[in-house]
Amino acid sequence: MADKKRTKADIVDSIYEKTGISPKEIRAIIEMFISEIKNALKSGVAVELRGFGSFVVKARKGRQKARNPKTGEFLEIRPHGIASFRAGRELKRDVWDLGDGEGRR
Repeated sequence: MADKKRTKADIVDSIYEKTGISPKEIRAIIEMFISEIKNALKSGVAVELRGFGSFVVKARKGRQKARNPKTGEFLEIRPHGIASFRAGRELKRDVWDLGDGEGRR
C-alpha cells in the first residue's frame, strides 16, 4: 500500500470522467476548497467535514534546546501551531479493514 498514492491531478481526472465538467473548472474548485480550509485554519477556526473528518490547529510548546539532525546545531524553537487532521467515524470504519498494516507509517 506504500506505493499507492493519488495526486490532485488524479482526483481532477476522476471527477472529469464522472461528470464531464472541464478539468480546468474542477481544478479551480478544488483549489478554492483547499484555500477555504487553509484560511479557516489560519484564522484559528476548525473545519469539520461530516463523514470525513476534522482539521484543527494544535498549539506546540516551544523548546529551548532542539537539535538540527543534519548539522547538529542547537536551536531555540518558539511556540507554534500545527495543522492536524482527525478522521471521522465513517472514514475510520471505511478504512478499518484495509490490511494488516504492512507498508503503513
